[in-house]
Amino acid sequence: MPILMTAACAGLALLPLIVAGNAPGHEIEHPMAIVILGGLVSSTVLNLFLMPALYARFGREKPTPDAPLAGVPA
Repeated sequence: MPILMTAACAGLALLPLIVAGNAPGHEIEHPMAIVILGGLVSSTVLNLFLMPALYARFGREKPTPDAPLAGVPA
């Protein structure tokens, strides 16, 4: 949930720059806002869907060594 809230706050802050893209003085800010918003969306999707799948696939526990037998010196 914190990932979504952070991305939503940043995305909402960029919306005025994207909506007013053709206004004079926004020649640099408009393309930059589009790129930043695209990065926010793609990183959020990757964080929410791809990372858990990768952890489930490759993050398996390694087998622990057997405990030593009682009464047998180590």
